[in-house]
Amino acid sequence: MKTSYKEMLERARSQLPQEVFEYKRFEIPKVRSSTIGMRTIIQNFGEICNMLNREQDHLLKFLTREMATKAGLEGGRAIFQGKFLSDTIDRLIERYVNEFVVCPVCKRPDTKIVKEKRFMFLVCEACGARSSVRLV
Repeated sequence: MKTSYKEMLERARSQLPQEVFEYKRFEIPKVRSSTIGMRTIIQNFGEICNMLNREQDHLLKFLTREMATKAGLEGGRAIFQGKFLSDTIDRLIERYVNEFVVCPVCKRPDTKIVKEKRFMFLVCEACGARSSVRLV
């Protein structure tokens, strides 16, 4: 009983889950911020962290270092010392996503950060790739 390559390929494809064939565009939510005095408040900070599947503290630490300012969390909001444009924050979050969320191998956002001893790794749940990331 000989089966052709094409038949074997079709049988293998039929056994794969349907999510593999679907293409979902990953979009980063836009920052909704307001400036009150010398403070910038990101209203949807918790929502952004949930979309990225990251801890609020990790993203906050990255943003405070990049903006060279103090910040704090209050519920689902982040409060930064100083006036910052929402475009600037959007660009920084995009840099964060490229460095700490998107898999460098398959370019999918289905990743998690795993800390082993004093090193951090980005582990892709889609392709299984493991790559090191810098500490924040």
